[in-house]
Amino acid sequence: MDGFAFWALAVLASVLVGMGKGGLPVVGMLSVPVLALVPGIHAVTAAGLLLPLYVVSDMFGLYAYRREYNARVLAIMLPAATLGILLGYLTAKVVSEAWVTVLIGVIGVAFALNLLIKRQVVVAAKRPGVAPGVLWGAVTGFTSFVSHSGGPPYQVYTMPLGMSKAVFAGTSTIAFAYINAVKLIPYYLLGQINLASLEKVLVLMPVAAASVFLGVKLVKWLPERLFFQLVTWALLLVSIKLIWDGYNGL
Repeated sequence: MDGFAFWALAVLASVLVGMGKGGLPVVGMLSVPVLALVPGIHAVTAAGLLLPLYVVSDMFGLYAYRREYNARVLAIMLPAATLGILLGYLTAKVVSEAWVTVLIGVIGVAFALNLLIKRQVVVAAKRPGVAPGVLWGAVTGFTSFVSHSGGPPYQVYTMPLGMSKAVFAGTSTIAFAYINAVKLIPYYLLGQINLASLEKVLVLMPVAAASVFLGVKLVKWLPERLFFQLVTWALLLVSIKLIWDGYNGL
């Protein structure tokens, strides 16, 4: 893991991680595939290398959106997400990651298509419900643990709430910062955390951190309706990719 190709793609992946944590839809999910373009680096290795960058970027994302979030959504979803992560840990050896990935992809596609067909990307604000929040929070935690695909179930619950783009981005950033932090414990217990390349991560951390604020600026610059249209299309494309990845893993 060295040379011009590695560092060029690693810097690009770090920028994508940071911008994603800055609230820009979908770009963070491109980081692992980008780094996996380096000859000799498998996607699993790329994910292990980038995990510390996600954690560091989460800290800067928390700072950037410290005043822009929906406290009720977080209060409902985060305890449920913790239970979902615990369930994922307890069933790690028996649950099929491929089937979970396909199922979440199908849910995401159905929800995104429904929004696009009805053209209700931006809706009037409404009070978050407890029961659906607990359900989708648990699903978010479980799927995030099992297949790193917590985004679709999270958006199924949060997008119809009519939050402003800044509050939506901030709530998402805080929620997944918490989820990623909690996941570190069972990931460590299962031996899934790779810190062998920590020296390279230290070099890339400033790039990822600076890119968080670039993502925040882009979120502020995008018009409200365009922002949520991008979120919806991103959900659709990511969900299709999840179905494809899960199908290939069966």
